[in-house]
Amino acid sequence: MENFEVTLGRVIATKRKQAGLTQEALAYRCKLHPTYISQLERGVKSPTVRVLMLVSGAIGIRASEILREAEDL
Repeated sequence: MENFEVTLGRVIATKRKQAGLTQEALAYRCKLHPTYISQLERGVKSPTVRVLMLVSGAIGIRASEILREAEDL
């Protein structure tokens, strides 16, 4: 069983791809560095609530949807 940060990162990556965004495009929309988005998606970094809200908003979904899906995996 992988840790929650890795699972959460996989969900963020999947949702980003479903939205048709690159890591760079998502980073630009969130005003974050693309390296940080990569670290989130790999589970190296754990997002704050603020960052999770920025990312989910930029993707066009609710933060609760990302969390719910990660919890269900």
